[in-house]
Amino acid sequence: MGDEGKLVAQSPCFVAADLGASSGRVIAAQVVDGLLRLREVNRFSTSFAKDEASGYLCWGLDAIEASVRQGIEQAAALAPMRSIGVDSWAVDYVLLNAELRRVGQAVCYRDDRTHGMMDRVMAKMPAAEIYRRTGIQFLPFNTLYQLAAMAAQEPEWVSQACHLLMIPDYLHFRLSGILSNEYTNATTTQLLNLNGEWDSGLLAAAGLTNMLMRPPVEAGTVLGDLQLAGTAAKVVAPATHDTASAVVGTPFEGDGEIFLSSGTWSLMGMESLVPFASEQALRWNFSNEGGFGRRYRVLKNIMGLWLLQRLAQEFDTPIDDALMEAAEQTTPWRSIVNPDDPRFLNPASMKDALREYCLETGQAAPETFAQFARCACESLALTYRLVKEELEALSGRALTRIRIVGGGSKNRFLDQLCANACQLPVSAGPVEASALGNICAQMIAVGEIASLDEARALIRRSFPSDEYRPQEEIPAQVWKQFQQYAVKRTEEEVQ
Repeated sequence: MGDEGKLVAQSPCFVAADLGASSGRVIAAQVVDGLLRLREVNRFSTSFAKDEASGYLCWGLDAIEASVRQGIEQAAALAPMRSIGVDSWAVDYVLLNAELRRVGQAVCYRDDRTHGMMDRVMAKMPAAEIYRRTGIQFLPFNTLYQLAAMAAQEPEWVSQACHLLMIPDYLHFRLSGILSNEYTNATTTQLLNLNGEWDSGLLAAAGLTNMLMRPPVEAGTVLGDLQLAGTAAKVVAPATHDTASAVVGTPFEGDGEIFLSSGTWSLMGMESLVPFASEQALRWNFSNEGGFGRRYRVLKNIMGLWLLQRLAQEFDTPIDDALMEAAEQTTPWRSIVNPDDPRFLNPASMKDALREYCLETGQAAPETFAQFARCACESLALTYRLVKEELEALSGRALTRIRIVGGGSKNRFLDQLCANACQLPVSAGPVEASALGNICAQMIAVGEIASLDEARALIRRSFPSDEYRPQEEIPAQVWKQFQQYAVKRTEEEVQ
């Protein structure tokens, strides 16, 4: 990950707590000889589990906080710490009461409590109006629908709640004592309008009467001092949504380049100074999430490597080069699925869910892990092509390059499939784009570097990318078949 050599003990470091929906890491960074140097100081699980008291799938917040604090202390022992910032997955939140104590649980977005909640909210405000106000894609686990579920199922939590903090906001509070709601993560809730203000009408549609959030602070805001004895560091709110940080850390170089943040989720889209919230964008279910400097991230959520992660658990086999080489040797286009079918969100068995889909659609079901892996990767690549073509239609311009960042950028088989499917060059890397974006926002906030352009130039110098060129095209019949699956799913999403 670019951490050759140790941190320089006399040089200040910047620390990122980068929390994914399956694992987290605390990473320290320094600029040494004009290049960014990273050192991972702590890695830990961010898994969710069923809470026996409530019955919900919940995050282990105390364990996550303890791991973040441990990483901060480890980083501070290596070099003087200038600042610390936290980014994480979107949509999940923590409630605090008037005494600033937690209310209820931090429920995971994969919990099924939101079933039927989109319909409940849309009965009070039509989908077209919600999209006109927010420009945010409709996903059943958006914070808006989580709040509707809470209002219906946990009135006692609602009666006690005085503050709603997204996961990074909560950890910033625990580290600095400062309550805040950061802009990029706030936009993912589907409760913030396109003017950057919380929408009381949407909160009411969820069944809540009190405004629990504060006016959003910009990404790159110094919140306060780190409350850690012997450490004079600042707590900075970076772009706290991990995808927003990943986009900050994407080394764009020319017009027409788009990002693909590849991890548990794949987030694919473009940076824009204006939102794309037309009727067509609504039909295609695009999101206009907030970015650094109030840019928009015009993107789509795609199920991502979650498919492979769950398969790896069931086969008790790692996702490694050997698996991908075996997948590459299996029959191409034997089985394809729409990765965004809701049955894949959190099935009891991913193998069974994939088999069921293939059999329902008249295909041969995968049998070996390699066949399952090829099915997942080819289906993701077809989804990338679909989103690429939709982005071109929305923006009215041809795209020139896909920049894949995050852990999935190491999957050479999937990277090449992406280049083939999209018929565009692919630049893969850096892997730690979210942490890099988090760190660069901190560096801008404290005056270490001047701008986002300077940050991206620094990343390009420090972390070379792997390049892929399009090879064979996707068979026309396969593409036609996949489009039928995708159109059916899109119609279901926005009805």
